[in-house]
Amino acid sequence: MSNRQTTIAIDAMGGEKSPYKVLKGSHIFSSKNPDVKLMFFGVEDEIISEINKNNFTFKNYDIFNTIENVKDDDNANTILRSRKNSSIYKGLEFSKNKVNSGFVSAGNTAAIMILSRLHMGMIEGIDRPAICSLIPNKLNYSIMLDLGANVTVSPSNLLQFALMGFCYFSIINKNKKPKIGILNIGTENNKGLEFLQEASDLISKSFLKNFFIGFIEPNKVTSGECDIIISDGYTGNIMLKSAEGISQFIMSNLKNVYKKSFLNKLSYKLIERDLLKLKDMVNPEIYNGATLIGLNGISVKSHGNASPIAFSNAINQCNKFIINGLNKEIINSIKNL
Repeated sequence: MSNRQTTIAIDAMGGEKSPYKVLKGSHIFSSKNPDVKLMFFGVEDEIISEINKNNFTFKNYDIFNTIENVKDDDNANTILRSRKNSSIYKGLEFSKNKVNSGFVSAGNTAAIMILSRLHMGMIEGIDRPAICSLIPNKLNYSIMLDLGANVTVSPSNLLQFALMGFCYFSIINKNKKPKIGILNIGTENNKGLEFLQEASDLISKSFLKNFFIGFIEPNKVTSGECDIIISDGYTGNIMLKSAEGISQFIMSNLKNVYKKSFLNKLSYKLIERDLLKLKDMVNPEIYNGATLIGLNGISVKSHGNASPIAFSNAINQCNKFIINGLNKEIINSIKNL
């Protein structure tokens, strides 16, 4: 852990209800971490207006005025050619050139991925970045990658994802020996696509073999049997969005059931605490903040519709990875492959 001051570059314009949402979330984070410097990138007049209107107080912050900010429907060509003075472009550029820093945005996912790789580059030995995030399970949480950065992958990519996931988990849970699994349609060695079987062989021949449990089926993702779940980005993204949709469906219908009658309302009161615990277990706000892991820097993507509390959690994730040296962990682990 470094004793130098941490600085977090924040895209103030990305996502729904910004810059208010971003500034409110930053205020929540800053109240608990007053020594972390926050650098806001966006339309300066709008940022100042929201800070004054809502009486947000920051001990240590600065504002970098940007124009030409990224729009939700911008394509790759527009992002690279016409958004060089945007909050995402300038924020990532700042973070790359500033030690002990990271970047957080709730903006355009394509822009964050393209510009993160452009400015930060890749860690030597890692071919592609992966979107990595916490997901709840019956025991606590697991991490899963890739969640959408790579539609197609090679077996060596999945080996690198396993290594990066291992380093990620070692930071957030230092006291547990993690179990690594590959998401597949079955647990048998002959099940699934060929690249998954080849990836399994590669992991089994690496130093990660002591942590590798083989294939894991989708219905076991939330069981807590596996701590690090490896997947290609296409499958991982579908898995994540399906789980989020099912969770929302169950919770909303459960709420309607308890509103149906007086007896139902009474029964709700009897088990209210347990239901609130269940809600917290599947609350996406707690797990907000997906790391674009494998970059030669720290770049965190928040949900575009994240609440201020959820956005504060994304900033907190970024801060943890900076002070715990996530990339140094990955660099050191690559040497063991």
